[in-house]
Amino acid sequence: MLQSKKIVPAIAVVTLLACVFTMVFMLCPQVLHITPSYSQPDYEALFDPLSVMTVDITADEEEWAEMLENAINEEYISCDISINGQDFSSVGIRPKGNTSLSTVYSSDSDRYSFKLEFDHYIDGQTCLGLDKFVLNNIQSDSTYMKEYLSYDLMSQMGVPTPLYCFVQINVNGEPWGLYLAVESLEESFAQRNFGSDYGLLYKPDSMEMGGGAQEGERPAMGEIPDRSQMPDMKEMPDMDEMPQMGESPQGLEEELENGRQKGMGGMGGMGRDSSASLQYIDDDPDSYDTIFDSAVFDITESDKNRLISSLKKLSEGEDLEEVVDVEEVLRYFTCNVALVNLDSYLSSMQHNYYLYEKDGQLSMLPWDYNLSFAGFQVGNGESAVNYPIDTAVTGTTLEERPILGKLLEQEEYLQLYHEYLQQIVEEFWSPQVISQKIQLLNELIRPYVAEDPTAFYTLEEYDAGVAMLENYITLRAESIQGQLDGTIPSTEEGQQAQPDSLVDASTIDLSVMGQQGGGAGGRGRMGQHSTAENTPPTEEGSLAEEQVLEEGAAPSEGTMPEEGAPEGGNAPDSMGRPEDIAPEMPENQQEQQGQMQEETNSDPETMPEEPSGFDKTRVPGFSQENGGESQNRENLIWLGSSLLLLLLALVFVFRYRRKKVS
Repeated sequence: MLQSKKIVPAIAVVTLLACVFTMVFMLCPQVLHITPSYSQPDYEALFDPLSVMTVDITADEEEWAEMLENAINEEYISCDISINGQDFSSVGIRPKGNTSLSTVYSSDSDRYSFKLEFDHYIDGQTCLGLDKFVLNNIQSDSTYMKEYLSYDLMSQMGVPTPLYCFVQINVNGEPWGLYLAVESLEESFAQRNFGSDYGLLYKPDSMEMGGGAQEGERPAMGEIPDRSQMPDMKEMPDMDEMPQMGESPQGLEEELENGRQKGMGGMGGMGRDSSASLQYIDDDPDSYDTIFDSAVFDITESDKNRLISSLKKLSEGEDLEEVVDVEEVLRYFTCNVALVNLDSYLSSMQHNYYLYEKDGQLSMLPWDYNLSFAGFQVGNGESAVNYPIDTAVTGTTLEERPILGKLLEQEEYLQLYHEYLQQIVEEFWSPQVISQKIQLLNELIRPYVAEDPTAFYTLEEYDAGVAMLENYITLRAESIQGQLDGTIPSTEEGQQAQPDSLVDASTIDLSVMGQQGGGAGGRGRMGQHSTAENTPPTEEGSLAEEQVLEEGAAPSEGTMPEEGAPEGGNAPDSMGRPEDIAPEMPENQQEQQGQMQEETNSDPETMPEEPSGFDKTRVPGFSQENGGESQNRENLIWLGSSLLLLLLALVFVFRYRRKKVS
């Protein structure tokens, strides 16, 4: 039994620990790596990844038509919106996108992606705490699932990921189509993921024309300028004044040299610096306009200097854990490499990512995955399935992509990178898991796809794409496993030397799943499906990201269709539209496709409801974190532990005092 002189200090210590623990839990939960439940915003419930959100848009019909007619200008109009039955008035809406916007603009379709801004007309208005989100039109994706599955994989791998879910859009009471709703990476996202003391967000993009343009001032690369703003022929310079072949205008050579010193990026940069590659250039903030002009929040000179200092240390390979959130960055790139997402930092495009910086430490956040699963700059199925995991860039080098290259130079980080790839193969892309997941999603969205009045692809093309996607993921996982085991070379050079070791991908036709520029014709506003055969492309319709090649580089295999081939086709063996292609599929997948086609007998007069018997929890590996339930359970456990410790301390004090009184 404790002596009385020892009991008092013991009580004091236990009580102090309980109080400290409780205060830390309540005031600084991040120290314990937890998020208090009260920080989970109400809008999370809207983004249930295993349900279809409903967005009803009511707008003045003339304003809506004018917005669509001039979509390339990306100008807001006001509308009223109901989201799953919750009403919001005077919300700003506008078309959004880069090449996807210009592709739709040059077609006969009005199926644009949209951005919703709740405080555009009413200061402080939010959607249950959310300031902005986007409605993606799922272009270049016959499966409707590429971007969804990409965000799902990122979320499961622990990468801070925007909320996402399928969404049925109705405009002025009429069905518009099945889209993907995605949370914008702005203030609400930052607070939800990083707390109220969040850091800074940037969206570097080497594809933008010019520098420092405000939103809507200049079209981005691939967009079509307003003809009214183009110079008349009389304003063009006299041909006699133009430099002859082999000559340079006065001062041009000096400008080009200055550009090289500043890190200008050829065609990809369109005259801007190449800091989107996150290479260190010099200590001048003006050399990093691509980054700093894309800041999501207000930044100071101190913020600029801190980031430049981090890039310098990164380029030197010094203090990597100080300037890079190593585990998070490796998880991010592991997902991108598995997905063969080359419309990204991994290619000459060096875009479609967000850079997050807090206290000098950098990480990368996911954005824009409609061209994942080898939908961009990959020539054929074999190249996609066997894409090398250890030389995971194209059109550039790992030296020019330092935030990945510098990490993979370190053996311990390379091993961790391989461990994350192994996790994807074993936990999320095993044949059973991915088959059940795709089947579940198909049950959820196929009724909506069948009745989608503006769809870019037919229902038959959707069915073929879904079956091909499952086959592709299974083979991609098999190749990654072989590369990790050493039975398949994990570098481009090694694979070229040992082509017989590669996974046979002869059943894979990438165009069946949709590729860059694919499905641009779509079904018109009245539901009439147009094809490349019956709708000749306009002059503007030739714009596409794959036209942007590095200076002096040849097009990658498959990016230049043969003469007479329709735009957007990218398959090496058959250049027709997906309905003209009869890819060889395993027998079990042919049966699965037949079952998919038989499952839907929807009434075209009514929009589908969630399929009966739809079980949201039966598939292992689905990310459920968007609802915040698992996080809340963890928080309750911590809170319960804290209260129990405090209660024990009080009981101890009470019993001691009672004994002392007796």
